Amino acid sequence: MSVNPPPQQFASNRQFEIAILGPGALGSIIGAHLARAGHSVAMLARGRRADFISTHGLTLTGLAEFSIPVTVLTDPASLRSADVLIVATKTPGTEAALARLRHVDMGIAFSVQNGTMKNDLLASVFTADRVLGSLADTSGEMLADGRVLFTRNVNILLGELSGALSQRARDVAATIDSSGVRAMAVPDILSLEWSKYVTWVGMFALSVITRSVTWRYMVDEDAALVLVRVTREMGRLAAALGIELTDEANMPAATLCRGTEAEAVSEVVKRGRVFESRSPQHRMSALQDLLAGRPLEVHETLGYALRKGAAAGVPMRLLDGFYRVISAAERIREAGAAAEGT
Repeated sequence: MSVNPPPQQFASNRQFEIAILGPGALGSIIGAHLARAGHSVAMLARGRRADFISTHGLTLTGLAEFSIPVTVLTDPASLRSADVLIVATKTPGTEAALARLRHVDMGIAFSVQNGTMKNDLLASVFTADRVLGSLADTSGEMLADGRVLFTRNVNILLGELSGALSQRARDVAATIDSSGVRAMAVPDILSLEWSKYVTWVGMFALSVITRSVTWRYMVDEDAALVLVRVTREMGRLAAALGIELTDEANMPAATLCRGTEAEAVSEVVKRGRVFESRSPQHRMSALQDLLAGRPLEVHETLGYALRKGAAAGVPMRLLDGFYRVISAAERIREAGAAAEGT
């Protein structure tokens, strides 16, 4: 892991230093800290969320307690330029949202979304040379009153898709880190993104099926075994794509993909006990979405992995079963909501 250089202001004539697409929990946490540190921040928002931020600012509780005013842009056309774009929306609708930003003079763009499809989408809009890879082991939850509960501040990792450790990645990471949200520039970001992804898909599935805080299903040996088996399916996909897994993401992906199942289950249970002691109320964002009636990211994450697996000739039967069941549940829920609205 690299050490960030001292932070510095961006020295450009662009309209904003930071533009954040997605004023949900994570986007609000990052935006609030950067604004408090004196950076010019624009939040791309709409509807009630835009109204709340315009009136009350970005308001955090939990690990940080403060409110800070920021610029809110409800029309994407009003954003002309920015040094950095941070995409923090849920994955559904990302392609359409980014299409409305094609006109923007953008220095660098990166996404803290789940999965790895995000890099492909950003590159299609801004070209690959302007895109950084990223993964966030940082968590929050949107509260009903508009505040954001800041629950985990472990690290946001940034790096070049080529695997290099660049000065621009170090500068952006240092800017975020100095604001109070831990961040670091690293080499081999794709390995780290995939190392998070291969364990995240199983945790996504278990969270929406059990509707439990994270540590409870991790310490249950049956659930832990399912998580291990899904992780190993994903590990075989990563290997087919030439991506080496590591233990340096939020979960020890490389360890979970080798040795016996019993050894891997023991490791999951051990990590679950860490969640229990350090973040006992942590809930996966998928579970937060489910309980709030928001669309799940199932097609852009689990579905994306299955499409990659099919193209690479890697069977993923357990993940396929989860994908079909969760997709069916989403369709049933949407149909019910539509029927109630008629």
